[in-house]
Amino acid sequence: MLTILGFAMIATFLVLIMAKKVSPIAALVLIPALFCVLVGKGAHLGDYVIAGIGDLAPTAAMLMFAIVYFGVMIDVGLFDPVVRAILRFAKADPVRIVVGTAVLAAIVSLDGDGSTTFMITVSAMYPLYKRLKMSLIVMTGVAATANGVMNTLPWGGPTARAATALKVDASDIFVPMIPALAVGMVAVLLLAYVLGRRERKRLGHLSLEPVAETVTETADEKVLVGAGAGNGATGGGDHPAPSPSPSYENEDEDEDGDTFAGLDPNRPTLRPKLYWFNALLTVALLTAMIMELLPIPVLFLLGAALALSVNFPHMQDQKARIGAHAENVLNVSGMVFAAAVFTGVLQGTGMVDHMAEWVVNGIPDWMGPHMALVTGVLSIPFTYFMSNDGFYFGIVPVLAEAGNAHGVSTLEIARASLVGQPLHMSSPLVPAVYVLVGMAKVEFGDHTKFTVKWAALTALVVLGAGLLFGIV
Repeated sequence: MLTILGFAMIATFLVLIMAKKVSPIAALVLIPALFCVLVGKGAHLGDYVIAGIGDLAPTAAMLMFAIVYFGVMIDVGLFDPVVRAILRFAKADPVRIVVGTAVLAAIVSLDGDGSTTFMITVSAMYPLYKRLKMSLIVMTGVAATANGVMNTLPWGGPTARAATALKVDASDIFVPMIPALAVGMVAVLLLAYVLGRRERKRLGHLSLEPVAETVTETADEKVLVGAGAGNGATGGGDHPAPSPSPSYENEDEDEDGDTFAGLDPNRPTLRPKLYWFNALLTVALLTAMIMELLPIPVLFLLGAALALSVNFPHMQDQKARIGAHAENVLNVSGMVFAAAVFTGVLQGTGMVDHMAEWVVNGIPDWMGPHMALVTGVLSIPFTYFMSNDGFYFGIVPVLAEAGNAHGVSTLEIARASLVGQPLHMSSPLVPAVYVLVGMAKVEFGDHTKFTVKWAALTALVVLGAGLLFGIV
């Protein structure tokens, strides 16, 4: 019964958020609360929620101060050179822009933290997507999938968990997987190219340069006639209907009221004299994070305090910067604590354990010699529907034991367990994805509907490459 209710709870959540019947926060709280009562353990709901919050509180703290830190770095102009370099490469071509998004997300993912990756990627690319009326869902989908492939780095989390759970060396898991992961990144770049071609076809010729235009004014409106060929929704469906649009001037605000602060070279928050201080501080912060000198929440707390104090020594300026990023902080931290209810109920009621046991017991004996393939296939949905901790510490050891009984090595199982990470990074149980959709102003349900199919396909490509190269 717990198995059925567990799958039913997950299915209900996904259907409701993808149909936009309820907000993600409401769904993450109300649906598990309802199923907790149906399981007959409503009296323990408080304990489950507190346990879930306790597990995710460090993550919420890290995200809060990371958003403040990188928000300040964006304000003071640390990433402006990155934006300018991407603009020069992109040349208002949707194909180059989408491919550039994938490359940027992959490079920044080297720090091993998804939240950092998404904050930097969105900060650099969001103004360009908005200016050119490109689909923001394309941006979030490509960024999440690229980060998912790179999330398999030994310091990214999944590889370390697999190594710990199976008592093997992380390098023995990761290094042989490099060819398959490289194929996965090629698949992401190919996906970015295809989606970019689709955007180019939808939008037509675009330009960021000033063009000659005819201005017709009436008492109530001003009509701009220029070189735009199409206007698409910034975050709606995959194929919005084209309509005429004006050329994109160097204005600092679009029709939705969003400012392009990242492209404004005259914004008052710029601190050009402190550029190298901010760059060195960021490098030091990321280095300390990779070397695990201090817990990540502590590092970002210290980094945010130092960045605010040095760049904005006056109290009022500091309050203004914190206030400017308060909406993102509240949205993301609220989503994380709401997710704590979902994970707390799944784990506290035992639903996740029964679901895992049901799946493992359902594997027929004749598939024993192919347990690496089974593990790879199972990792795709399992790392989406549960946390990495639950999968790697709860399920992978059981799969490894089953594989060992049929002559499949523990290392093969460990490598196969990494296959699902491209999809995992869009899971509703991953706090970083809320940073991505929140900063991009994209509905989580829209992101999910668009991304799941592409991310799952990328994971299957990685698995296929692993089988072809004899890695798994």
